Amino acid sequence: MRAIRQARLHAVMKACGLSFFFVFVSFPIYWMVVTSFTPEDELFSFPLRYVPVHPTFAHYETTLLRTRIPQYFLNSMAVACVASGLTLSIAVLGGYALARYRFRGKQPTILLFLATQMMPVVVLIVPLFIVFRTLGLINTLSSLMVVYTVFNVPFCTMMMQGFFEGLPPELEEAAMVDGCTRLGAILRVAVPLTRPGLIATFLFAFIGAWNELLFAVMFLNTEARFTLPVGLYMFVSKYDIHWGRMMAGATIALIPALLVFGFVQRYMVKGLALGAVKG
Repeated sequence: MRAIRQARLHAVMKACGLSFFFVFVSFPIYWMVVTSFTPEDELFSFPLRYVPVHPTFAHYETTLLRTRIPQYFLNSMAVACVASGLTLSIAVLGGYALARYRFRGKQPTILLFLATQMMPVVVLIVPLFIVFRTLGLINTLSSLMVVYTVFNVPFCTMMMQGFFEGLPPELEEAAMVDGCTRLGAILRVAVPLTRPGLIATFLFAFIGAWNELLFAVMFLNTEARFTLPVGLYMFVSKYDIHWGRMMAGATIALIPALLVFGFVQRYMVKGLALGAVKG
């Protein structure tokens, strides 16, 4: 009987802890959505209202029809898709090489990949700006695609290494006995079996590119080429912050991430768990 009470108490404490964590994490998103539907004259009313008294779509109408947010959305989608696709292609081959081959300098290479994650990106802005200006890539979306790919490749490569190490090498050896080349065995056998890892790696790179602001602000100077984070930043003016329109744009920016996570959540959770255990 005592064991049953302890089990129930443990279940209640666990449920309370998870509920608190859910509220803590989801409240900023809730407040963002509420603000996007609140009229301007009620945003700073007292007492504070957690539900808009007179909800309005004016902020969404202004954001979608009177600003360039739709163009910024398309720019961000193009940059994020290309950068994450390139990152995944490189990370698959690099992760497979680290998982299957032994070569001189393998451990220093892995340590170098880890070191890149600890380097502050601010110190690289000026060198990268000079390089891209020399190459004529300033004020182009291509510069962001290159930067996001370069910065995501090291960590994504280590993620894919963990996934490939979880596969028995005999599967690829059997494919090569049947006539496949090494590359054919990777693409036809190893890659399909690491589908959860591929999805987790792609999403990591996609979200990183979708949310990035610093490089986009520094490398883009024409409104037609702004990405969505830069477009949202433009709602901060010299004397005012247009909170309603900013929150409406942020809600729109959140939709692709929610849709992607909703469709591939089980693959991503499984992929991250496999990478954590096997890596």
